[in-house]
Amino acid sequence: MLSLFRKFKNGLARSTRGLLDKTGGIFRLRKLDASSIDALEEALYSADFGVETTDEIIEETRTAYRKDRDLHGRDVAEIGARVLTRVLKGSEGDLKYAESGPTVICLVGVNGSGKTTTAAKLGFDLREDGHGVLLAACDTFRAAATEQLRSWAGRLGLDIVAGQHGSDAAAVAFDAWQAARSRGVDTLIVDTAGRLHTKTNLMEELAKIKRVLRKQDADAPHYSLLVVDANLGGNSIEQARIFHQSFGLDGLIVAKLDGTSRGGALVGIYRELNLPIFFTGLGEQPEDLQPFSIHHYVNAIFGLDSEVDEAADTGHS
Repeated sequence: MLSLFRKFKNGLARSTRGLLDKTGGIFRLRKLDASSIDALEEALYSADFGVETTDEIIEETRTAYRKDRDLHGRDVAEIGARVLTRVLKGSEGDLKYAESGPTVICLVGVNGSGKTTTAAKLGFDLREDGHGVLLAACDTFRAAATEQLRSWAGRLGLDIVAGQHGSDAAAVAFDAWQAARSRGVDTLIVDTAGRLHTKTNLMEELAKIKRVLRKQDADAPHYSLLVVDANLGGNSIEQARIFHQSFGLDGLIVAKLDGTSRGGALVGIYRELNLPIFFTGLGEQPEDLQPFSIHHYVNAIFGLDSEVDEAADTGHS
């Protein structure tokens, strides 16, 4: 079993490799020079860290270089990690459970973001932590969505409430909440549509789901989390802003980090919207959806391995 740090390291390998390739392996250089700093600046932009964060890393690197011309590659990586740790302060989401009734987690986002797969993986992760989980297949407008969630539920041994294709999503949410309460399940995960095949506005449909849930529990949904595809990079910011303004978000799940070299987008999204990041998708397997960790993220993306992190991997495959 891989340690959590190793999962982050593997999941962010493309982003780390992208930084290395574009800088000629800057973090492995024995000694820094002015041209390698310029190359790092370009690489950080390519990885979608954004203007502000890139400027901070480069400015601190140049300041350190002016003070010490023997600055080494690892020193630069540590500067980058230090800046990101400061920028991401407060970004780790923390699920807190309701004192009574099911805690409702509503996943929203556009089609293709990985929302349905994430719903199943989140259910698996929370069940592994000892929670009772029920999935609600409320993306009733995409023909394959319900079957996709059913397939995942069957594979992972998770319970699911679903309706027919084209049925009222809010009605499915109502049935799922009632089922969760009657079964004594403490977690209800609601998968929603990313677009509609009718003229009905998506945000109106999501608002209807929220109204129905709040009639059952005034605090529901307890968490509205936007699932964003890391491959979209900085383009995810506008997407997140629209959902936040229209639906009201409590945080983010950044999916598909393993499939992109633009892993810095996570920083830009947080910096722009100040929404906590609850989970990150680091691979295709169910266990690859993991709670976001600032420490593991910054060390992994800059290729830093601490003795403690590496010791956790000893003896594991």
